Amino acid sequence: MSLVPTHPNPVPAIGAVGSPKPEVIRTIKKQVFVGLCIASASLSIIVLAILLGAILLQGVKHLDWGFLTSPPSRKPEKAGIYPAMMGSIWVCLGCAVFALPIGVGTAVYLEEFKPKHYLLRKLHGFVQLNLSNLAGVPSIVYGILGMTAFVQVFGLFGNAMEPGFTLGTIDNWYYIQFPLGRGVLAGSLTLMLVILPIVTLAAQESLRAVPNSLREGALALGATQWQTIAKTSLPAAIPGIMTGAILAMSRAIGEAAPILVIAGVVYITFTPEHMMDDFTAMPLQIYDWAGRPSEEFHRVAAAGIIVLLAILLSFNAVAIFIRHRFQRPLQ
Repeated sequence: MSLVPTHPNPVPAIGAVGSPKPEVIRTIKKQVFVGLCIASASLSIIVLAILLGAILLQGVKHLDWGFLTSPPSRKPEKAGIYPAMMGSIWVCLGCAVFALPIGVGTAVYLEEFKPKHYLLRKLHGFVQLNLSNLAGVPSIVYGILGMTAFVQVFGLFGNAMEPGFTLGTIDNWYYIQFPLGRGVLAGSLTLMLVILPIVTLAAQESLRAVPNSLREGALALGATQWQTIAKTSLPAAIPGIMTGAILAMSRAIGEAAPILVIAGVVYITFTPEHMMDDFTAMPLQIYDWAGRPSEEFHRVAAAGIIVLLAILLSFNAVAIFIRHRFQRPLQ
């Protein structure tokens, strides 16, 4: 008789016949996850291609040189997008001029000049928290803020019809008044508020990605902190900063809600001549055409969407060129 106890239901060993190995299970999970990611990306691309194809088929009939150089009209066959296109370019260029330096400067201060005092550290954390929160604020809120802060200037300088301060005359290209009124400058500053958190957060992440060894090497060679930032940190972070600028300007050129609050849906047949001029933008013009009952105007709106996408891709191409121009290995 054997004295060795036997278990009535012995547990099969790992790797025994009939039980999958852990490596096999991990491989199956990996393949399933990769398949789901590919399927999700493919579905998104297919839907986007269908939408772009439908817009292209609807709008290609009206897409000609006359459409690009003509003002809007009450007749769809004569309607053009030139004033709205120039208005969008004016507003987006002004937005970039204000938002990019302020956003990058804020990121440099928050990342490279971190305070050591307790109260200043608390203020630093408060600013950082608010930047993260502001990136998710609906754009219509920025439109209302821009109406109060920029269009009316809090009522400190009278009203737009009777400004309290002017520089130049209305015929000069440098004409400026306070309050700013519903002009290009007010629209640019409002869009600046929309994209400023995006630019700042992207610049911060780019500066964090720069290895500290580069900064330490520059400081060890006798460079000051500002020389280290200007010659080492910022050049190394420019590719990431330009990526954030691309995303920010892509959002700015397609924003309709804040521009709708500032400018309203107005029938404008002229292009801006200075920063105080009234303007309209392509999203507003497309919205106006798409809201009309005529099917022909819907096709005109599709042509406007194509032009908007073309300008957006042009802005992105310039930013990508600058990004690759300054990109270099960190060594």
